[in-house]
Amino acid sequence: MAWEFRKLAPGENVAVETQRDPFAAPKWAPPVWHMPEGLVLIVNAVRFLVRTLVFLVRNIVPVSAASALGWLGYRFGWTVPVLVLALVAVGLGVWAGVDRPSFVRWIARPARSWWRMVFVYRRHWQPVLVTAGLTKMHKGREYLPSLVRVRSGPTCDRVLVRMLKGQAPDAWERVTANLAHGFGASLVRVRDGDRPGRVWLEFVRTDALAEPIPALPLPDASEVDLSGLVVGRCEDGSPWRLRLLGTHVLIAGATGAGKGSVIWSAVRALLPLMLGGLVEVWAVDPKRMELSFGRVLFERYGRYSSDPKGGMVDLLEAAAQDMNARAERFAGVTRSFTPSREFPFRVIVVDELAFLTAYCPERDLRKRAESALAVLTSQGRSVGYCVIGAQQDARKEVNNLRNLFPDRIALRLDEDEQVDMVLGDGARDRGALADQISSIPHIGAGVGFVRLETSPDPVRVRAAYVSDADIRAMVALGLPDVEAA
Repeated sequence: MAWEFRKLAPGENVAVETQRDPFAAPKWAPPVWHMPEGLVLIVNAVRFLVRTLVFLVRNIVPVSAASALGWLGYRFGWTVPVLVLALVAVGLGVWAGVDRPSFVRWIARPARSWWRMVFVYRRHWQPVLVTAGLTKMHKGREYLPSLVRVRSGPTCDRVLVRMLKGQAPDAWERVTANLAHGFGASLVRVRDGDRPGRVWLEFVRTDALAEPIPALPLPDASEVDLSGLVVGRCEDGSPWRLRLLGTHVLIAGATGAGKGSVIWSAVRALLPLMLGGLVEVWAVDPKRMELSFGRVLFERYGRYSSDPKGGMVDLLEAAAQDMNARAERFAGVTRSFTPSREFPFRVIVVDELAFLTAYCPERDLRKRAESALAVLTSQGRSVGYCVIGAQQDARKEVNNLRNLFPDRIALRLDEDEQVDMVLGDGARDRGALADQISSIPHIGAGVGFVRLETSPDPVRVRAAYVSDADIRAMVALGLPDVEAA
């Protein structure tokens, strides 16, 4: 039997006579190259050896373990490998009970990652990618993106992919729904890879933010980090750390989206430093509802105003004036800020920015408020001032200062266009589906997406819920002699 390999010579066709009729149109076919059977067998043997070697390298740990157990069974009988497996199981159980974090890091997580790479992603890789249109055919050969690495977490998998030459991440973003259904995930997001030509695929298996998070325990003063306050939980199960030092934070969300949860979780995390005189919270409360529960706390460890006739604007102007005075004091002396009792870190909380910048009936007050906020957000970061602003309407004509807020949080929004208004162009295409967050408080309150100054990729988070009783307990802790209303 002769082996035939067909290859089309560029620019050439060979006429093949199929009938003796001289007037029939000729049929064209590529030239046929005949290869000796021995050479074909050698090529196939080399391919088999290479694939076997690649398999052994990729699965060195399980292959080595299985080989060792097989040798022990052959040399000493089946009881020895069974005894070894029992001892290993007992040792792993003790390890997991004594030091679970290290067990998860070194054993459980790598084992789960290997299992899902072999039996989930590699097993279905080719058919799913073909169906999604991510493969290419050229001269009868199929080109397939490479599966590089899988990192499996408690709720999601991160899959590193080497794309085809000339392929862009946009091609993967367009078929995220196909990938999610193909690999049994509820959601897929595309992230930039560790180098050009690679992308990370985040396969969300379960929703770690489905249940409300109770108020977090009050930290010790030594544990409070102004560059990373723990205010909730990220989608991967890690703590959500909100940076206040050296930045400003914009919170956008519809009514009932959970803006108060973010604000009060931040205040709760700051409370130990407030009691120590290292942090002051100046609260501006146009709605006179959300922040009023902590009014006495703010008045004791900062300032508070809900006066719509000029008191709130006076507070903002006083903050801007103090900030300028502090900048004059620090000029030529220091370039970095460290909180102290003389110069505490000041957090300006504005519960509804739109009232001050757009909805206030007095035009003069609107201009004054906008001017003070512009000064604070443009110059306050370096001298220990942080503005936390919350708003319901994401349109720029309502708040044209939003570009001065480096860190932004998009809670539940009414329209998909508002996502990019808050988090920047392309945020929704990168997976920030803030317009799809449930309006049911138990499910969606406090859930949102965060865009940090250092990364364009949005992160899904949920803020802890600080109840009225928790706020009263905070007030009682800060002012033991005052009974909170």
